[in-house]
Amino acid sequence: MLTIAVSKGRIYEDALPLLEEAGITPIDDPKKSRKLILRTSRDDVQLVIIRATDVPTFVEYGAADMGIAGKDVLLEHGAENLYEPLDLGIAACRLMTATPVDAAELSGRIRVATKYVKTAQRYFADIGVQAEIIKLYGSMELAPLVGLADCIVDLVDTGNTLKANGLEARELITHITSRLVVNKAAMKMKHQAIQSLLDQFEITLAKR
Repeated sequence: MLTIAVSKGRIYEDALPLLEEAGITPIDDPKKSRKLILRTSRDDVQLVIIRATDVPTFVEYGAADMGIAGKDVLLEHGAENLYEPLDLGIAACRLMTATPVDAAELSGRIRVATKYVKTAQRYFADIGVQAEIIKLYGSMELAPLVGLADCIVDLVDTGNTLKANGLEARELITHITSRLVVNKAAMKMKHQAIQSLLDQFEITLAKR
C-alpha cells in the first residue's frame, strides 16, 4: 500500500488531475466526508488528508510514503530528510514582504509578522536587516495596521487581500509551487511502485 499525504484546499484541487492521470481517483470526497484516510480507485494507493504544514512531518517519519507540499512549507520545515524529486508546478504563488501602501522604506531594526518564522529570519539575515520576527497564525494583514509590525511576510497570489487591507507587496523572497516529496526509506523499500508513479507524473507534466 502506498500512502500519499495531501492537504485540503487549493493543493488538493490542483493535484487531482495529476493523480487521475496516474489512475488514482479518490472514492471519498473530502468536501463531503469527515474521513481523513481516503480510499482510491487503486487498491494499492490511499490518500491521507492533513494540514499543509504537517505533510513534511508525516512523510519524514514514514506515516506517509509520499506527499504533496508547497515549497513554502518545505522551506520552513526543512526538507533535508526528504527526497524532493518533482516540482509539480501547481498552486503557484509568491512569498513576499508587504507593507502599508506609501509606507517609508524599512530601515533600522524592524518588526515582521509572519507564520514563516525560519524563512523570514534567513531572508532578513541574508539582506543584512535586523528583524524581530513575530509569529502569527492568521490575519497577517492586520499586524501593520494596528502597529504590531512594520511589515509582513506571507504568500501572495492575486494581491487582492493585501489591497483590500491597504497593503502592497514589496520584495519577492521566492516563487512557490507544490512539490512531490518522498520518504527516503520508502524510496528503497517500495522503489518500483514509487518510481512508477514518478514516471507517470513526469509524463503528465511534460504534456502541459
